[in-house]
Amino acid sequence: MFSVSGFRLLSSGPSNWFMNSIAFWTFLLLGCMCIGGFFMFRKFLKVLPKADGKSKLDWQNYWVERSRPLWSDEMKAFLDQLVQPVPGPFRDIAKHSIAAEIGKIAVESDAPAVTREHCIKGYIVATPRRDNKFLVSFLEKNGIDYSPYRHLLK
Repeated sequence: MFSVSGFRLLSSGPSNWFMNSIAFWTFLLLGCMCIGGFFMFRKFLKVLPKADGKSKLDWQNYWVERSRPLWSDEMKAFLDQLVQPVPGPFRDIAKHSIAAEIGKIAVESDAPAVTREHCIKGYIVATPRRDNKFLVSFLEKNGIDYSPYRHLLK
């Protein structure tokens, strides 16, 4: 049992159950607001313009729109398979950022269409290293050779 500014917390008496519940909900809501604020701040940083005057989100939208005619239905389905392990609420955002990187690679290489090679390379470049183990297991399961990209996986 301890006290905070005169209130006895975690007491076993029935008269303190209300104060204990207020303290619990205060800490819970404060924790949730901190977590939400962290993600909002990260989103805010993505919207800030860089030295070239465009933000990270502006560049992502640019590369997605520029590469839109290069995407076939087969490559869209392949991208859907790649982002499958991402939790549902975040899947669309992850798919958009990965598609932007894939589109950038395809456009910069003057490719007539997005290929599996572009998708694999774009996925590796766009995702954090902790997701590479999923990619390797996915490619091995589907019998896709990823040896040209081993240097990117390290």
